[in-house]
Amino acid sequence: MSKKNLRKISADDKKKCLDILWTCAASLHTREEVKNFFKDLLTPSESIMLGRRLQIAKMLLEGKSYDFIGRVMGTGKSTIAGVHQWLSSGFGGYGKALQNFEVQLKKRFEKMECYHKETPMSFAWLKRKYPLHFLLFNLLNNK
Repeated sequence: MSKKNLRKISADDKKKCLDILWTCAASLHTREEVKNFFKDLLTPSESIMLGRRLQIAKMLLEGKSYDFIGRVMGTGKSTIAGVHQWLSSGFGGYGKALQNFEVQLKKRFEKMECYHKETPMSFAWLKRKYPLHFLLFNLLNNK
Protein backbone atom coordinates (compact mmCIF):
# COMPACT_ATOMS: atom_id res chain seq x y z
CA MET A 1 0.00 0.00 0.00
CA SER A 2 1.37 3.38 -0.92
CA LYS A 3 1.99 5.91 1.79
CA LYS A 4 -0.42 8.79 2.07
CA ASN A 5 0.39 12.11 3.66
CA LEU A 6 -1.39 12.19 7.02
CA ARG A 7 -2.15 15.90 6.64
CA LYS A 8 -4.14 15.23 3.46
CA ILE A 9 -6.51 12.80 5.19
CA SER A 10 -9.63 14.43 6.59
CA ALA A 11 -10.39 14.23 10.29
CA ASP A 12 -13.51 12.18 9.53
CA ASP A 13 -11.54 9.64 7.46
CA LYS A 14 -8.90 9.39 10.20
CA LYS A 15 -11.63 8.73 12.73
CA LYS A 16 -13.18 5.99 10.56
CA CYS A 17 -9.81 4.31 9.93
CA LEU A 18 -8.88 4.28 13.60
CA ASP A 19 -12.36 3.14 14.64
CA ILE A 20 -12.17 0.04 12.46
CA LEU A 21 -8.64 -0.71 13.72
CA TRP A 22 -9.57 -0.39 17.42
CA THR A 23 -12.83 -2.31 16.98
CA CYS A 24 -11.16 -5.16 15.10
CA ALA A 25 -8.36 -5.42 17.67
CA ALA A 26 -10.81 -5.31 20.59
CA SER A 27 -12.99 -8.04 19.06
CA LEU A 28 -10.20 -10.63 19.28
CA HIS A 29 -10.40 -12.98 22.25
CA THR A 30 -7.43 -15.34 22.24
CA ARG A 31 -3.71 -14.84 22.01
CA GLU A 32 -3.70 -16.87 18.79
CA GLU A 33 -6.34 -14.60 17.18
CA VAL A 34 -4.39 -11.48 18.13
CA LYS A 35 -1.14 -13.00 16.87
CA ASN A 36 -2.68 -13.91 13.50
CA PHE A 37 -4.28 -10.47 13.21
CA PHE A 38 -0.98 -8.68 13.72
CA LYS A 39 0.85 -11.10 11.42
CA ASP A 40 -1.64 -10.23 8.68
CA LEU A 41 -1.66 -6.51 9.47
CA LEU A 42 2.02 -5.73 10.05
CA THR A 43 5.27 -6.66 8.36
CA PRO A 44 7.67 -8.78 10.45
CA SER A 45 9.88 -5.71 10.89
CA GLU A 46 6.98 -3.59 12.17
CA SER A 47 5.95 -6.32 14.61
CA ILE A 48 9.47 -6.58 16.00
CA MET A 49 9.77 -2.80 16.34
CA LEU A 50 6.51 -2.64 18.30
CA GLY A 51 7.72 -5.48 20.52
CA ARG A 52 11.00 -3.65 21.12
CA ARG A 53 9.11 -0.51 22.16
CA LEU A 54 7.18 -2.60 24.68
CA GLN A 55 10.45 -4.08 26.00
CA ILE A 56 11.86 -0.57 26.39
CA ALA A 57 8.69 0.55 28.20
CA LYS A 58 8.92 -2.47 30.52
CA MET A 59 12.54 -1.64 31.38
CA LEU A 60 11.66 2.01 32.00
CA LEU A 61 8.84 0.97 34.34
CA GLU A 62 11.33 -1.28 36.16
CA GLY A 63 13.53 1.79 36.72
CA LYS A 64 16.37 0.91 34.35
CA SER A 65 18.56 3.76 33.12
CA TYR A 66 18.66 5.04 29.54
CA ASP A 67 22.29 3.88 29.26
CA PHE A 68 21.45 0.35 30.41
CA ILE A 69 18.47 0.10 28.03
CA GLY A 70 20.54 1.48 25.16
CA ARG A 71 23.26 -1.10 25.77
CA VAL A 72 20.88 -4.05 26.13
CA MET A 73 18.49 -3.13 23.32
CA GLY A 74 20.96 -1.43 20.99
CA THR A 75 18.77 1.65 20.65
CA GLY A 76 19.50 5.34 20.76
CA LYS A 77 18.52 7.64 23.58
CA SER A 78 16.01 9.43 21.33
CA THR A 79 14.03 6.19 20.89
CA ILE A 80 14.10 5.54 24.63
CA ALA A 81 13.10 9.15 25.32
CA GLY A 82 10.18 8.83 22.90
CA VAL A 83 8.91 5.71 24.66
CA HIS A 84 9.43 7.43 28.02
CA GLN A 85 7.42 10.42 26.79
CA TRP A 86 4.54 8.13 25.69
CA LEU A 87 4.69 6.36 29.03
CA SER A 88 4.55 9.53 31.09
CA SER A 89 2.14 11.65 29.08
CA GLY A 90 0.24 9.13 26.98
CA PHE A 91 -3.16 7.59 27.56
CA GLY A 92 -1.97 4.79 29.86
CA GLY A 93 -1.96 2.13 27.15
CA TYR A 94 1.65 1.07 27.67
CA GLY A 95 1.23 0.69 31.41
CA LYS A 96 -2.05 -1.22 31.13
CA ALA A 97 -0.68 -3.53 28.43
CA LEU A 98 2.43 -4.28 30.47
CA GLN A 99 0.37 -4.93 33.62
CA ASN A 100 -1.74 -7.41 31.68
CA PHE A 101 1.43 -8.94 30.26
CA GLU A 102 2.80 -9.54 33.75
CA VAL A 103 -0.47 -11.21 34.79
CA GLN A 104 -0.43 -13.45 31.71
CA LEU A 105 3.23 -14.29 32.24
CA LYS A 106 2.53 -15.26 35.85
CA LYS A 107 -0.38 -17.50 34.76
CA ARG A 108 1.79 -19.13 32.10
CA PHE A 109 4.59 -19.72 34.62
CA GLU A 110 2.19 -21.22 37.18
CA LYS A 111 0.77 -23.52 34.52
CA MET A 112 4.26 -24.66 33.52
CA GLU A 113 5.26 -25.09 37.15
CA CYS A 114 2.20 -27.24 37.79
CA TYR A 115 2.97 -29.28 34.69
CA HIS A 116 6.57 -29.92 35.75
CA LYS A 117 5.76 -30.65 39.38
CA GLU A 118 6.29 -34.41 39.17
CA THR A 119 9.71 -35.90 38.65
CA PRO A 120 10.07 -37.37 35.16
CA MET A 121 9.59 -41.15 35.07
CA SER A 122 8.13 -41.19 38.58
CA PHE A 123 4.93 -43.16 39.16
CA ALA A 124 2.86 -39.95 39.44
CA TRP A 125 4.36 -38.61 36.23
CA LEU A 126 3.63 -41.85 34.36
CA LYS A 127 0.03 -41.87 35.64
CA ARG A 128 -0.51 -38.33 34.41
CA LYS A 129 1.23 -38.91 31.08
CA TYR A 130 -0.51 -42.23 30.31
CA PRO A 131 -3.90 -42.05 32.06
CA LEU A 132 -5.50 -44.88 30.07
CA HIS A 133 -2.74 -47.28 31.04
CA PHE A 134 -3.61 -46.62 34.68
CA LEU A 135 -7.38 -46.64 34.25
CA LEU A 136 -7.94 -49.38 36.84
CA PHE A 137 -5.59 -47.70 39.33
CA ASN A 138 -7.42 -44.39 38.82
CA LEU A 139 -10.83 -46.01 39.27
CA LEU A 140 -9.74 -47.73 42.49
CA ASN A 141 -8.12 -44.56 43.87
CA ASN A 142 -11.27 -42.50 43.28
CA LYS A 143 -13.44 -44.81 45.44
